[in-house]
Amino acid sequence: MEEILLKFQPGILPHFFIMQTLANLSMANVFGMVPFLNSILGTMLPMLGMVKQDPMKAVFCVALQHFSESIQEYLANLDKAPDPTVRKDTFSSDLFSAYDVLFNNWLQNRECKVRLAVVEALGPMSHLLPNEKLEEQLARLLPGILSLYKKNVEPFYVTKSLCQILESAVSNESRTLEPQIDSVLSVLHTQICSSTEALTQMLVRNRNEILRCFTVLASIFPDHLLSYLLPKMEANNPKVRMGTLIILKQVINSAAPLMEVKKPLILAAVRQPLQDTSNRVRKVMVQLISTMAHHGYLEQPGGEVMVEYLIRLCCLSSETSLRRQNSELEEVTEESVRRISINTLYLISTTVERVTNVLWPYLLEFVVPIQFTNALTPVCKSLVHLGQKKQEEGMEKLLINYNVNVNLPSPHALFTRLLVVSASLDPGDGRNAAALRLLSVMQINIHPTTGQFWEQEIPPLLEYLEGVTEKPHQQPVWEERLLKFLVGSLQAVSDDVWICQLSQEMRKQLNNYNNSALEKNFLYKCIGSSLGACANRELVRKELQELLTSARYQDETDREGLAVAFGICSTHHLDDSLDKLSEFLKSDIMKKNTGIFNLFKDRADGDLEKIKSALILCYGYVAVYAPIELVLPRIESDILRNVFLYFHTKVLGIKVEPKDLTLKLCLIRSISMIGLAICSSSQAGFFHFSRKSELILQLVEFLKLEPVDSLKSALRHRALTACSYLVKLEPPLSDADKAEMINTALSCVFPLPPISTGNVGELHKETLYADTMEALKDLLRGLLFWNITPQGLEEMFRILDPWIRSRKEHERERALEMSSSLLKFYLHKLNVNCVVSFHNLGILIGRLSPRCSDSLASIRQHTLDCIYYLLYIQMRYEGFAPDHKDDQVEKLQTLRDGLLNPDSSVLFHTCFDIAMIIGRRLPPEQLTSLLFNTFTGLSDPDINCSRAATVMINSLLKDRGTILLAKVPDIILRVQEQLEETPEEHVRKAAVQTVYILATQHVKVVVSSLLSSPLPYDSEMVTLWQALSSDPPLTSQVLNILLEKMTGDVPYKECKTSLLSSASGRVATLQPLAATCALREVLSQPKSSPAVQEFYAQLFVALLLRVSCMVGVQLPKNLGATKDRKNTSQNQSSRNLDPCSSAVEALTFMLIQGGSEEVALSVMADGGWEKMKKEDTHHIGVTSLSSSMVRYAGPKLPEIIKKLQLAQSSAYDNQRVTATAFLAQLLQSSELGDFIFLEPLMDNMTSRLKDSNVTVRMLAIRGLGNIASGYPEKVRKHGSQLLTAMISAMDDREDPDHIVTQEAMSNLSRLLPHVQESDMHSFLIHTAIRIRPFFDHEREELRRSSIILFGNLTKFSSGNGEETLFEQIVNGLVTLLLHLQDPKPDVVKACKFALQMCAPSLNNQGLADMFTSHLHPERGLHYGEFMNNVCKHLLLGYPDLIPRLIQTNISYFKSIWPDIRAAAPLFIGIFCY
Repeated sequence: MEEILLKFQPGILPHFFIMQTLANLSMANVFGMVPFLNSILGTMLPMLGMVKQDPMKAVFCVALQHFSESIQEYLANLDKAPDPTVRKDTFSSDLFSAYDVLFNNWLQNRECKVRLAVVEALGPMSHLLPNEKLEEQLARLLPGILSLYKKNVEPFYVTKSLCQILESAVSNESRTLEPQIDSVLSVLHTQICSSTEALTQMLVRNRNEILRCFTVLASIFPDHLLSYLLPKMEANNPKVRMGTLIILKQVINSAAPLMEVKKPLILAAVRQPLQDTSNRVRKVMVQLISTMAHHGYLEQPGGEVMVEYLIRLCCLSSETSLRRQNSELEEVTEESVRRISINTLYLISTTVERVTNVLWPYLLEFVVPIQFTNALTPVCKSLVHLGQKKQEEGMEKLLINYNVNVNLPSPHALFTRLLVVSASLDPGDGRNAAALRLLSVMQINIHPTTGQFWEQEIPPLLEYLEGVTEKPHQQPVWEERLLKFLVGSLQAVSDDVWICQLSQEMRKQLNNYNNSALEKNFLYKCIGSSLGACANRELVRKELQELLTSARYQDETDREGLAVAFGICSTHHLDDSLDKLSEFLKSDIMKKNTGIFNLFKDRADGDLEKIKSALILCYGYVAVYAPIELVLPRIESDILRNVFLYFHTKVLGIKVEPKDLTLKLCLIRSISMIGLAICSSSQAGFFHFSRKSELILQLVEFLKLEPVDSLKSALRHRALTACSYLVKLEPPLSDADKAEMINTALSCVFPLPPISTGNVGELHKETLYADTMEALKDLLRGLLFWNITPQGLEEMFRILDPWIRSRKEHERERALEMSSSLLKFYLHKLNVNCVVSFHNLGILIGRLSPRCSDSLASIRQHTLDCIYYLLYIQMRYEGFAPDHKDDQVEKLQTLRDGLLNPDSSVLFHTCFDIAMIIGRRLPPEQLTSLLFNTFTGLSDPDINCSRAATVMINSLLKDRGTILLAKVPDIILRVQEQLEETPEEHVRKAAVQTVYILATQHVKVVVSSLLSSPLPYDSEMVTLWQALSSDPPLTSQVLNILLEKMTGDVPYKECKTSLLSSASGRVATLQPLAATCALREVLSQPKSSPAVQEFYAQLFVALLLRVSCMVGVQLPKNLGATKDRKNTSQNQSSRNLDPCSSAVEALTFMLIQGGSEEVALSVMADGGWEKMKKEDTHHIGVTSLSSSMVRYAGPKLPEIIKKLQLAQSSAYDNQRVTATAFLAQLLQSSELGDFIFLEPLMDNMTSRLKDSNVTVRMLAIRGLGNIASGYPEKVRKHGSQLLTAMISAMDDREDPDHIVTQEAMSNLSRLLPHVQESDMHSFLIHTAIRIRPFFDHEREELRRSSIILFGNLTKFSSGNGEETLFEQIVNGLVTLLLHLQDPKPDVVKACKFALQMCAPSLNNQGLADMFTSHLHPERGLHYGEFMNNVCKHLLLGYPDLIPRLIQTNISYFKSIWPDIRAAAPLFIGIFCY
């Protein structure tokens, strides 16, 4: 301290922080600092005039503020101070001097901080000023401080300083203060009104300081203060009212004794803000009421108004806030006002003892009026607390004197109200529990006899409420418990008068709940229960009549409630209930509404229909609630008769079908309840419901009229529910009626558009659809229950099948969901007494299994469920116990995840696993039906399902196909039919795979089955045959079997061509023909190539011989057509089927797949294939084939030759022709030397010279002749053998057309160049003589061949045969010269060749030279000149021969050729000339 004082010297302005340090020290160490303040102030005051800078002024003000505060604290704690002699006067004069500088000089400073520091200092300094000085300065000080509110100064500091000054003035009992009180109140009131929106801490502090000011003023000027404040209540400005109410609350709390006599005045004044709708005002008003309650204001007359206001605020809701119109932005919501009001009501009820008599039993007045419903919870809670407090004081304190408290509700009204408001499980504010607790407390005041019963029943009810979780689902259960509580209470009362009064009170309260459907409906139930407990029948009838006449029929709640009330009442008053309903039909109300003019006028409200609807519904509830033994005899005679009287309207005796939806719905519900009542009866099995069919027909008609494009009403659901009850009753429906009902039910539900889930707007539709679907399930389950047999199940699925296979996903989904439900029901209800056959298991699984791969995951899941249930049903029929679990079947449940995966590969793998499980659990006799029905799935519109069917079929066939031997033909036929129905590519592939799998197991049966199909093969059958070519081992087996089938029977049979002719023709036999066609299809596939190469020679020979046998063969009349042809184009194709062409095509494909495509192309280019088809050129085509084989497939020929050699001994001429032609051509090629042995072939040809067929003999000769081209060296070796064969052939006597002779002459000409002369000499003359007659033969070929051969024979004229040959030349010379005029150029050429060859043997050089020079093969000849020269040489060289030559010429005078006839005389004439 000494160090600081050294720097604080008189006359020297200290440093800024010195002053600040002194100020802080004074606050930190009051007792240590105050003794020094007198000297410090003495040094400090002279310096005030020296301070010029604003920061220094501010720090001096702070120092004075802190010094004053520390002095006040020191003086307040003198008993603890080190120097108790210190007094206020010690500092008063110094501080007044400082006050004078600060107030008169520095307060006017322009710097805001300086003014603020001055204001903060003046407040504490005012407590230390001399009293007379303060009184003197107060007239200037207060206005000066108040004026600062108008300047830019933080108001908190001004208010704080003002409060300190006011406290100083009041403590001095200043007289100067009273004249200024109005201005002070005005400024402070304005400040509090502006700080109602205290959003910052400083504003809150300022408001608190203002309220301190009012507290100070209230202590000395209470009347003045109230006279100023209370008129402000009438202001329209919410802020003014709020500020006034806040001040009033502060005044009531702080100046309670002074306000005691002012209570009536204050209560009267605060009535005005009660009308204010501002939530801010309401909130402050609630706080004020709470304050008033604690200070006894509510006990005053008019205090009930405050309580009622508080309760009305408890009724506020969010809806009312939306309706309010206020220009200001409300930050205080009505919900917050309601919440604080509720808390306040409960708080004052439980904590303020003095208001107990005010609130009890006054609060009961707010329980029954409907407008206080939202406040019911806090009111009930408060009443419960008050009642319990009264109970503690004694039961007499709890009892209410209704004669004194005339405004209180009656016990009946209170009981009704509390029971009804407790009905809802979801009030949101605990209203139900609060009402029950109040009911328990009020028991003695409601009826004294209910005490024990309520003590037992109400606690369990409250416990149930606490455990409720699923409120919507538990609502009916809760209502049922409350109704039991009501009935039990009435039984406990056992006072018929009281019960009748209660039922009347309940009816009177009905209209209070017009806006609360649940509570009104429950009240109707309570009315029914109370009337049921009432023994006074006259009153019961009167009350029922009142209900009928006062009901608001346009309101669905009233219609429903009225019906329920009648139903419950009928439990004890059935006759009275039915009588009242019948009387109402005849009443004036109904007559007034059923006039003919009312029927035709436009009644938009539909009063009559709504009344009828309610009455019809009443009958339904009566049937449900009334004792069944009393109802059953009256159902058809009374109830249904009156129901249809209400439903049908007659105009001029004509029944008019009503169109009102409500009326229809009520009729349906009434029928449904009647059906339910009968079903629930123990006598249901003995009750014959004669009108059952009529009712079902009416319901079906309703369903038919429902649109399938939308789900707008509950009619569908209600009608299906009613049908589900009716079908359970006797007598059972006829099959036709049952089928119509099922089809109608499915057709009105399944096609409905998909219902989107999760959308708030679609929630109602989603619920309605779920209810409708469940009702449909109940209906079908009820129908199935009549026939829990495999047949009954199949009939149901026969109707469902079109929906299961629908193209629309949502229809399939619903159908599969229904199927799963029905199968689960069937399994649950199945009772097997002996082992029987579930004969249609395969059919059902076959229909369902393809859906395992549906596009919708839910459908796939439902399908798996169906298969699961079906397999367990099968096991039940096999004798297994109901609780038996099979490991294989249970594996299906593990496949669910696979069905959820959209990946097709995963799906198909899962389908395979499912098929394996099915196959292991399916009885063998069911496998065929399963397969056949799964085949139908191949044509499913959903390609994934079609593929799934494929997977199922093929999996089953692979696993268990070995046991299907006897069923293979049927399966093949079914596959073909499926292909005809659905020609899509994926179906074709499936069929191919199926046939392939079957063939791997039963190849012979499969081939036989396919062969039994009609010819020609259609595209489907072609596809199946081609399926057998994909696997080489299988294809080999198939080819082998087909070859056996093709060769195992005669290729054709001789049959009459017509009935009128004896001529016969060849007709192909069916099986070889079918095998040939099948071979064609199998061989047409490139995949068959490996198998073809394996059986190359066998196939080649068999098909080649088949071609030979089919030349000129006709189709059989019966082509195996076991079914109708699909269209005329197929009939046309059957007529175009050619047996030979089929064989040729098969052979062509065989060559292609066997790697010999060049052969096929070469033969085609040569026209060989077409030639093979014709009988006269067949051997030429074969020759072309042989040549091409030699050229392109030589290595394959040895085995072919072996097989063809065997064919040369065939019984069929054509086969011998074909074999001989093919082999004969081979002898022409020298390229086969490495592959064949010539001698066996030559011997074979030689042996064929004795064949009975002339063509075979001809081809054999040709083959021997071909040796000259292919193997000339072999001719010399076997010359004698070859020449003998040729000469023998020329002597063939069974050759009328000389075909063999001609071939022999041609081929002998080819051989002669290569034979030895010695071999020929022995045959020379014979040959020359044998061929001579053919020079003049009519056939050109014979003339040409014989003449050429004659020319060639002249080569062997030397030696012993020269003279003999010369003689033959002379004999043939004239013929050769004359045939130079032959009409055929080839013959002419042959003659030229022969003459040139004969010339050397004539020993006439001139003649020889002339032949050489003139007889050129390609040049023309001047015949006359030529003959002239020839004759000259003959005359000169052979004069002795002229007569012979002339004689020979004479024989040609009758030649058939004109040119030759002319040449003969010319020849003679030249000789004679």
